[in-house]
Amino acid sequence: MTTNSIPNLMNNQQAYNQWAGNYDTVINKTRDLEGKALRTVLSHYHFTSVLEIGCGTGKNTEWLIPHAEKIIAADFSIEMLAKAKSKINSLSVEFRQADIREAWNFQDGEFDLIICSLVLEHIENIEFVFREAKTKLKAGGLLYIGELHPFKQLMGSKARFETVTGTFELECFIHHYSDYFNAALTNGMKCIGTEEWFDDDDRTTVPRLLTMVFQKNSGIPSSDNT
Repeated sequence: MTTNSIPNLMNNQQAYNQWAGNYDTVINKTRDLEGKALRTVLSHYHFTSVLEIGCGTGKNTEWLIPHAEKIIAADFSIEMLAKAKSKINSLSVEFRQADIREAWNFQDGEFDLIICSLVLEHIENIEFVFREAKTKLKAGGLLYIGELHPFKQLMGSKARFETVTGTFELECFIHHYSDYFNAALTNGMKCIGTEEWFDDDDRTTVPRLLTMVFQKNSGIPSSDNT
């Protein structure tokens, strides 16, 4: 059966606005595995202030509530935010519309965790994201990234959703390991954890997801300085 591909007549923001209506209900292995990955990686932490970039319909926001005192959940899609707001009623969560390709309108040094979950494949310049994240993180704060694995992207996988007329594919960019690590190094961060995630935990297959946790340098001189 041939799948019709729809010409790219919508930008990603418009596409996510359209996708919001059934995003939670359609079969989506990437969404579900990333939810599992994020929970596994972050479950043993408790945070004071969290910035969740690309909160979407609140798929991870609900889980974060008992793990953080304050959460700012941001997305550039007004319809995704509306869906999240309809599900979540918590005094610890503030929803904001924001486009992380532009200067981030958040307080400097405010967060001890910033989350980018299935977001950076839509961002061409990830060094800009790391630069902004560094500014908004506290010293020693963490940046969690969960993305479609570049190997999977090279095999043709990308964000897409079904419409009545066919399949709409969103604009995506491939970022390799070195792109993430070099962006982190440039902006004073170090990687403290990385993992590859496989469908059905089958490590004989191409990994679906890549997760990384970077830590902003504390600014404390090393003990061997004299």
